[in-house]
Amino acid sequence: MNEEHEFYSRQIILDEIGENGQKRLKLSRVLVIGAGGLGCPVLQYLVSAGVGTVGIVDFDTVSRSNLHRQVLYNYNSIGKNKAVEAQKRLSESNPFIEVIAHTDQLIPENAIDIIKEYDIIVDCTDNYESRYLINDACVLLGKPLVYAAIYKFEGQVAVFNLTNGPTYRCLHPNFPKEASMTNCEQSGVLGVLPGIIGTLQANEVLKLLLQIGEPLNGQLLTFSSLRNTTSIFRLKRIDHSVYAQNKALDSLEADEYKSLSCGTVREIEMEEFKQIAAVCQLVDVRELFEEPRVEELNALTISMSELEVRYSEIDPTIQTVIFCQHGIRSAAAINYLQEKYHFTNLTSLKGGIESYTG
Repeated sequence: MNEEHEFYSRQIILDEIGENGQKRLKLSRVLVIGAGGLGCPVLQYLVSAGVGTVGIVDFDTVSRSNLHRQVLYNYNSIGKNKAVEAQKRLSESNPFIEVIAHTDQLIPENAIDIIKEYDIIVDCTDNYESRYLINDACVLLGKPLVYAAIYKFEGQVAVFNLTNGPTYRCLHPNFPKEASMTNCEQSGVLGVLPGIIGTLQANEVLKLLLQIGEPLNGQLLTFSSLRNTTSIFRLKRIDHSVYAQNKALDSLEADEYKSLSCGTVREIEMEEFKQIAAVCQLVDVRELFEEPRVEELNALTISMSELEVRYSEIDPTIQTVIFCQHGIRSAAAINYLQEKYHFTNLTSLKGGIESYTG
C-alpha cells in the first residue's frame, strides 16, 4: 500500500466510495470563498478527504478576534493573509493535493475568471454583496453552489443551482436593508457554531463530488445550537430570465446586484407593519428564547422547527405577516408554506422584528 492510498484508506473501504470514488475526488476542483469561521472546517475536511485541487479566495488578514472560531490559524498567523496562511497549513496536512490561494477580493470584474476554473463553489462569506455576486456568477456559469450562513447561535446550509434547482435569489430575492446586514463582528457568534455548519457544508460538497446520498438540493437546513434542533425547508426555483439579460458580471455595478430579483416572497417594511399589525394575523417563527418578545402584537408563535406540524394553525384566508429576528427565516418559512401547502396570503416583515419599537 502506497502512502497516498494509506492516507485515505478509512474512506476507501466504504462501499459508497471505494477506489473509483477516491479517484473522482482526486480529479475534482473545489473553490472555497472565505477562509474564516465557515471556511476553516470546510477547507480542512475537503483537503483531508483528498479533493485534488482546492482553491481559497480571501483578501483579509487574521486578527486576534478570529482565533476563537477560525481554528486553522494560531497566534503566529495574526496579520497574515488568510488565503496564504490557509494554503500553507493545508498543504502541510495533505501533500497529495494542490491548494491554490487567491488573495484578491472577489468582485464583479474577476468573479467569472476565478469561479469558472472550479467544479463546485462553496460560499463561506459573511456579507450579502458577496453572496449575491457568488450566486449570480454560479448561475451564469452553471456551477453548483454550496451555501451556508451563521448568526449568533444559529446556522443554515443549502445547495443551490444544482440540476436546474433553486438559487440563492430564490431564498433571498431582495437585497436586505442596511439595518439587517450584520455579521459576526457586529452580532457575535458561538465559537463552535461555524465548525458545525462548516462541516455540514463540507459533507454536501463530498456528496456532490462522489454522487452519493441526497444533497440539500432546493432545501434549506437550519440548526439551533441552543436547542439542538434542525429543520429542513424546501425552496422553489423561480424564473431566472434576469440572468440571461446579463451575459457578463463585469458589466454589472454593485447597485445592480441589489436590484436583481426572482422571488415571490412579498415583503413589508416596518412602518407599514405597525399600521396593519392590529388587523392582521401575525406569526412569529423565532425560537422562544429570542428577544425582544413583543407581547402587545399578540402573535402566534410557531418556531421554524414546529412549522411542519403546526402549519394548520395559520388561517389561509386572512392577511398574514410572518416575522423573525432579521427577516431571513420568515422568508424561508413563506417559501415552504407557499410551495408545500399553497398559502397565498403571506407577507414577510423585511429586516425582522429586532428593530421594532411600539
